Amino acid sequence: MFASKGKRLLQGLLVLLVISMVAAGCSSNTTEKSSAAGDAQAAKTLTMAWPRDIGPMNPHLYNPSQLLAQSMIYEPLVSYQDGKLVPALAESWTLSQDGKVYTFKIRSNVKFSDGTAFTAQLVKKNMDAILHNKKLHTWLGMIPLIEKTEAVDDTTFRLTLTESYYPALYDLAVVRPVRFLGEAGFPEDGDTSKGIRSPIGTGPWVLSEYKKDESATFTPNPYYWGEKPKVDKVVVKVIPDAETRVLSFEKGDLDLIYGEGLISYDAYKELESTGKYVTKLSEPIATRNLVLNTMNAKLADLKVRQALSMGFNKEAMVEGVTLGLEEKADNILPPNLPYADIKVSPVKYDVEQANALLDEAGWKLPSGVGVREKDGQKLELELMYDKADLTMKSMAETLQAEWAGIGVNLKITGVELTVYIQRRKANEFDMNFYSTFGAPYDPHSFMTAVVQPGYGVSDTLAALPMKAEIDKKIKEGMATTDDKARTGLFGSVLTTLQEQSSILPISYIKQMAVYRDNVAEFKFPSNRDEYPLHGIEKK
Repeated sequence: MFASKGKRLLQGLLVLLVISMVAAGCSSNTTEKSSAAGDAQAAKTLTMAWPRDIGPMNPHLYNPSQLLAQSMIYEPLVSYQDGKLVPALAESWTLSQDGKVYTFKIRSNVKFSDGTAFTAQLVKKNMDAILHNKKLHTWLGMIPLIEKTEAVDDTTFRLTLTESYYPALYDLAVVRPVRFLGEAGFPEDGDTSKGIRSPIGTGPWVLSEYKKDESATFTPNPYYWGEKPKVDKVVVKVIPDAETRVLSFEKGDLDLIYGEGLISYDAYKELESTGKYVTKLSEPIATRNLVLNTMNAKLADLKVRQALSMGFNKEAMVEGVTLGLEEKADNILPPNLPYADIKVSPVKYDVEQANALLDEAGWKLPSGVGVREKDGQKLELELMYDKADLTMKSMAETLQAEWAGIGVNLKITGVELTVYIQRRKANEFDMNFYSTFGAPYDPHSFMTAVVQPGYGVSDTLAALPMKAEIDKKIKEGMATTDDKARTGLFGSVLTTLQEQSSILPISYIKQMAVYRDNVAEFKFPSNRDEYPLHGIEKK
């Protein structure tokens, strides 16, 4: 009896052992499959860094929402690609003969990320929400000129302006504020200036996970009408410190570092020198200029401005400060922008001629050295810069040293960004650094800054004897529908400004990208503020 029981117990134990082994094997296989699946999934996750939180993702507002992330979720009617305006949410458009009425044919197959249809009625609702807070958006020249918005039918939207304004389509291509929120994203009263319910857009990405000041995770929009993303997930990690970004990349926590000034020039060169990563620089996207305020009596003299322009070695300064990653600029706007390819004679570094011009202007060196004087005044000037911008700081120090050699005492003042902006708007500076806007904003945004006070450029040019003529040409260029005429008008303005040495081109700004060799098909966006993930792959 006991033997029989023992035999049955032994058989039971053997059965349990076999079941356990099978289960363990299955568990092992499941674990391996799960691990493999996890690896496959991880291989389709692209991780990048950004210096600050992405913000509330309101398409109609500005900071703290980040342009990079806004452009992943929301789309424009018209897109800017490779120097041209191309269809986006509008598949086509027509312009009335007088240049005032734009009629857009809306794509009929577009849905928002919640599955609802994108229609002309929602284009109007978004435009009206923007116009409800028009004062927020007057920097965009088209906004104050909008007279009427109409949803003619589900797929036809009409925009009427009070006057012809050629940059209207370019203004529609920028990342904000003219992008489109789904119905369910609007607050009850429709006033998006107070916030939105949720970021529902038509773009290729959806914000699927958000940890404030830590990270934002984007996944493909299942309803996207265009080319589908080729990665399953994009994780944007918030890393405020540039050195920490580099360390995270080297540790393997990041696949991509992209943008302007996200890492130092030294760090870029160091990563490049390892040979382990792909490093790229974009074409020039904007120009770093030095603005000389002609409302300062000393700088109102053309000879003084010309002397300052040729009194420093620009090429050596740009090479030294940016380690050759930026190029010496001879044009106020990069020539690869529309209407900006003008013929100019580069200013040559010539200390002897600079000294001669200052002598002619009446600024003399009492004992042959030191600071020049005229009518009891010393030739002293202040250069204001953003104290957080190390490139500005280094260039300011270089100018201070070089101009001392021609008898100019340059005081350099680093201020907080908020103070920098306030002083620039109030025109309370002698000199400051000014970067142009880039595509698709320029040249018309730069021209607007030249003609309209309060943008940090127009007021500084007030003492130029031909300022009224410059403004007249800009206004004519903005209004004409004749492309050839506009080319001549804008070319004339840019040539005059350079001849007057009131805006000194310093260098062409470029975007940087550093990524691992398992990232493929990376391309810099044509629009300076767009995200760079169109077509990007993860091997």
